[in-house]
Amino acid sequence: MATRRSFLGTASAVGAATLLANGQAFAAEDATALAAVTEREARDSILAVNAGMRSHYAALKAELIKQLSPVMVVQNDNKGGRFTLIHGGKQEAVQPVSEIFEMAKSIAHVPLGIFSVLAAYLGEKVPNVPNAARIDPHDLAMVSMKTGTGWITPLLEYQKTLGVAKGNLKDAALPAGLTKSCDELLNKANIFIDAAVKTKTFDMKSYQDFAKAAFANVGVNMEHASAAQIAGVQALLKKWRAQIGEAAWADLYVGVLSQWTTSVLNQNTIIIKPHMNAKKVDTHLIDFPTTSPPADPVFTVLDNIARIVQDNIAAELVFVSDTVIADALKGKQDLLSTEILEQLEKPLSASSATQAAFATTGAAAMTCPITGRTVAQV
Repeated sequence: MATRRSFLGTASAVGAATLLANGQAFAAEDATALAAVTEREARDSILAVNAGMRSHYAALKAELIKQLSPVMVVQNDNKGGRFTLIHGGKQEAVQPVSEIFEMAKSIAHVPLGIFSVLAAYLGEKVPNVPNAARIDPHDLAMVSMKTGTGWITPLLEYQKTLGVAKGNLKDAALPAGLTKSCDELLNKANIFIDAAVKTKTFDMKSYQDFAKAAFANVGVNMEHASAAQIAGVQALLKKWRAQIGEAAWADLYVGVLSQWTTSVLNQNTIIIKPHMNAKKVDTHLIDFPTTSPPADPVFTVLDNIARIVQDNIAAELVFVSDTVIADALKGKQDLLSTEILEQLEKPLSASSATQAAFATTGAAAMTCPITGRTVAQV
């Protein structure tokens, strides 16, 4: 490779002098140009560096998405989940769980359905119920936003829906134990609704009494739903494992999409985990909590896994001198988190530079929630 030293060594003295003179002239011109820009322009030129990085980063990710294999995308839904396998440039999508899962959960949701009709009329005050200490008064006040008897009509409409389902249970070909449980739960719901509508009133205690009585039936339905989901998902995993072979299966990435409320100990994640490569499952089985189902679930998972994969490699090359920061890039930890924690732990007298910065922003003292030490607060 030609270096500045070798290049000058091969040039004539005159040529070298000319080159250096021109270089000084260029430097002077550059300095003049830089001096002429506004602060905003100068800052934008600096920000353009990051924009360029992001552009190249996105281009790499777009190409990497095409190479990802094998990947399983799991969309949690009311039917037990939609599973998509991406392998060798092909996609296969299946909903493997029996409809028993959905029907068992449907009737198990009856107490929640009744609650949803009544909740806005509960009243803002927490009554003297056994679990009163567990109910946040502010949350209750926000949920309970209405007064009157506006709940009666929608509750009667829901009761009709429950009645039709109860009348058709015998023809739904459900397991005997599930049929019995559903029938009992629907009876209890009907009794509660009749009493509330007749008196045109209800309270939190009366609803809790109904929910408590229905809980045993809810448990039975949950058992049937879980059994159906386990059986369906495990059968599919066994099929796909044989289909792609052990070598490919050992490197399988699985992305599980779920709403935040079900993202911890998600049912499909639990079922899938024992079937994955034990050495890689902690890094290759990934839950992606979402606020709502994305428009393109498969692409969403592939896009995120592509970022994870390229960050895995980038971490070991960019941060070769600091494994802590490398692990942060490879995981869910923000790269600045460690530095922020360290700075928050510093006493107010840590440095004059920090003091000066805080002074210009009207800082006050606070106690760090992590260490209990006094830190500066903006």
